[in-house]
Amino acid sequence: MTGTDEVRAFWQQLGLPGLIDVHTHFMPEQVLDKVWAYFDAVGPLTGQPWPIAYRHAERQRVDTLREFGVRAFTAMLYPHKPAMAAWLNAWAADFAARTPDCLHTATFYPEDGAAGYVEAALDRGARVFKAHVQVGAYDPADPRLDAVWGLLAESGTPVVTHCGSGPAPGKHTGPGPIGAVLARHPRLHLVVAHMGLPEYADFLDLADRHPNVHLDTTMAFTDFTERLAPFPPGLRPRLTDLQDRILHGTDFPNIPYGYGHALTALERLGLGEEWLRAVCWGNAARLFGVAGG
Repeated sequence: MTGTDEVRAFWQQLGLPGLIDVHTHFMPEQVLDKVWAYFDAVGPLTGQPWPIAYRHAERQRVDTLREFGVRAFTAMLYPHKPAMAAWLNAWAADFAARTPDCLHTATFYPEDGAAGYVEAALDRGARVFKAHVQVGAYDPADPRLDAVWGLLAESGTPVVTHCGSGPAPGKHTGPGPIGAVLARHPRLHLVVAHMGLPEYADFLDLADRHPNVHLDTTMAFTDFTERLAPFPPGLRPRLTDLQDRILHGTDFPNIPYGYGHALTALERLGLGEEWLRAVCWGNAARLFGVAGG
């Protein structure tokens, strides 16, 4: 499944109004160029090439999602150094203003003043935040972020967080560091990116312990990821147990296969149409207040 017609047939056959993708990337062109350069050279880290399937101009990427029937998507952007997050947030606010089907996204970094620009982003209407513990190479429990996590927990704003150790581990990846954040801020709506791969079981455990923890399916279950970090078949029943807290995500445009393959990968889990409807629409619609129809 790679073409637009096939993607649309997937959600139409489920009786859905479309798809919600909680993990798509839009960011300033000069930043995205550097991200793409990283993936162009990522082969030595993963042992296989990582061609960008949708290496197009911004407008074409937006149009592609709309043609697929993606009714709401995000602009996952993230800093890798200080004094970058506030600038990214300003860009993201402008992007959301001119792209109404984008869920206004913002980000942060452990630095003085982080709580101030996070509060400002919330005031401007940010609906979701991105935290990339691996790329940022920071401890999510850094004291400079305590007020940030507090603001997000109190406002009920979801934070999509790359905290698993795939495709390569970092000093602060894995369930321990982000678990320390949840221990201090148990009301936090944390969305664990990539199902927490490769520590699938550990992050499923984290979701069991914290009712506001969700997991997104970004790149999980696909042929590409199954070669690197296969999802254990014995854990599949737990995906059903957590049906109401799993969200469809893709990493578009930075994926090495067609968009439809992510949907095929979900379908072949064999968890049923009710599960697919919840994951591909219902759960995110409820979390973000996206109207159907």
